[in-house]
Amino acid sequence: QVQLVESGGGLLQAGGSLRLSCAASGRAFSNYVMGWFRQGPGKEREFVAAFSARGGSTYYAASVKGRFTISRDNAKNMVFLQMNSLKAEDTAVYYCAASTGWATISARDYDYWGQGTQVTVSS
Repeated sequence: QVQLVESGGGLLQAGGSLRLSCAASGRAFSNYVMGWFRQGPGKEREFVAAFSARGGSTYYAASVKGRFTISRDNAKNMVFLQMNSLKAEDTAVYYCAASTGWATISARDYDYWGQGTQVTVSS
């Protein structure tokens, strides 16, 4: 079983930047698709970004493209989400997820999830 732990959330003002980290425990990390999702109050969980295991491809939701950057360090079993130009609408609990298959943007295709880290952006 793979365990994921997010960190780096917090409270900040609109326009600021924040980097989220996700540490993974388990084997074959480099073979997993890694993704970030978020869930705001009263909303469904939505896709934010993903980093494929094969080919180094990245994917972003339209709402964050150009502002957020996903990266991974396979040697350290970690994935990151650099968030710039944050807006109040980015306020949510952010979740790290891992897939052993071919998942990209669909939350239901991911196999493992972290506990989430709160990001609150004030306007």
